Amino acid sequence: MKKAINALLIVDIGIVIFCLLSGQKTWLINTQIGFITSTLVMFGSILSYRSMVQGRLNAGAIPDDNRDTIDKLEDPYDLYSEEQQRDDEDKTLKELVKEERKNLKKNRRSVWQTTKDSKASLSFYRLGAYALLIMGFFYLNSNQLLDIPSYLFSLIIPPVILVIMLMRNK
Repeated sequence: MKKAINALLIVDIGIVIFCLLSGQKTWLINTQIGFITSTLVMFGSILSYRSMVQGRLNAGAIPDDNRDTIDKLEDPYDLYSEEQQRDDEDKTLKELVKEERKNLKKNRRSVWQTTKDSKASLSFYRLGAYALLIMGFFYLNSNQLLDIPSYLFSLIIPPVILVIMLMRNK
């Protein structure tokens, strides 16, 4: 995370220097408002998803599966395991169908579970960052300072930098 912050700061300093050398105050204002609010949206998203995953880990909602990845891809429902085959031999087809229907009903998600998973998208960090983004846009527009190309360019830079930093870490 520190590397990403440092990269964002270096790029922002480069943008400020470019805008000051070119003498465009409106570019400077647009790029700074766009860059800062876009960066806040990115970090708000990261923080909210991190807290959601950490909460699910602490609650034990993520199961510990000992199967390897290839086995999961080839047999996602564990239909061909030895234990499953022995159990299936003892049951008739009607019993298997009834059991599978019960399993499907158990796996349906309730409205409460769906809203619980949407906490990351409705997080205070993300909503606050998006509110700042919208207020910045309206501020620029109402004061006739909005320069669309520089504003959009500055909105795109932070996600691109964060994706590049994440790809370099892998």
